[in-house]
Amino acid sequence: MSTSSAHLWSPVRWAANGAVRLAFDQLAGETDGEPLLLVTGLGVNRLWIPDGLCRMLAAQGFLVARYDQRDGGESTHLAPTATGNPFTALFARRGEAYTAEDMADDAVAVMDALGWRSAHLLGVSLGGAVAQRVALRHPHRVRTLTTMAAVPADAAGLRTLRYLRMRTLAAFARLRLPDTPDRAVAAGIAVSRLLASPNRSFDERAARAAAERNADSGVHDRQAQSRQIGAQWHGPPIRAITRPTLVLHGADDPLIKPSAARAIASRIRDSRLVLLPHVGHELPETAWAGLVAEVRGLADSARPLPSPPTG
Repeated sequence: MSTSSAHLWSPVRWAANGAVRLAFDQLAGETDGEPLLLVTGLGVNRLWIPDGLCRMLAAQGFLVARYDQRDGGESTHLAPTATGNPFTALFARRGEAYTAEDMADDAVAVMDALGWRSAHLLGVSLGGAVAQRVALRHPHRVRTLTTMAAVPADAAGLRTLRYLRMRTLAAFARLRLPDTPDRAVAAGIAVSRLLASPNRSFDERAARAAAERNADSGVHDRQAQSRQIGAQWHGPPIRAITRPTLVLHGADDPLIKPSAARAIASRIRDSRLVLLPHVGHELPETAWAGLVAEVRGLADSARPLPSPPTG
């Protein structure tokens, strides 16, 4: 994935959810359009979302903003917890640091700081699950929901295991944590290779350039990942989502099986499922045009927002 050019984005701003500060920015030079909030994946910062994809979304009439989830990027990192392995944390009975509701509320705090009463949501990987939970918890703030490369947001513990590819998880567990800049770059390339489609040539030069430009420690911060993935959801099941929903998934995803996308689509009424050919657990340039067209089509067909709660 590409990283960001400084001139393309506004200066970093901050939203607050209690004691947690959330770093966010907005695509520069755009003042008109429909608000679209991008929600990032496990551990990674907002710079992992390709600039080219963001520009294409803007060209289709969206005001694009992105943020670092808590325990990612420049946002607040919480204190260490007993569980330092994200896959062990996945099966814990409860999160030790915060809840999935807290993470959903983070997205709304960013929208508040942007001055957005509502927005389209596009969440990738863990961000897809977070976006689903925002649509459950704050439906009056969500114009449309696009969830990509995600598991059902109400799946927990052993119910999640059915959607994960254990061979890829084992490969992640064998990765060496970097202790030098060169090793950090090598780790970034290794992660990109693991997540890429096996049915498309891997562009190591592009992966290296991205890793060198974006020195994101979240890729190998297992403590932070454990806190994020261990956050438990206590709200309603995803069948209660009423906002217009698009479910995207790479047909070749080596980490999360396409059956996860099918499960989400089968449980959210009137949702649309699209499997992206030759796409892994990633956002390759070859998929951008189709992805943007689907998001634009969803926005164009969206039903009116429900009335906000009173009292």
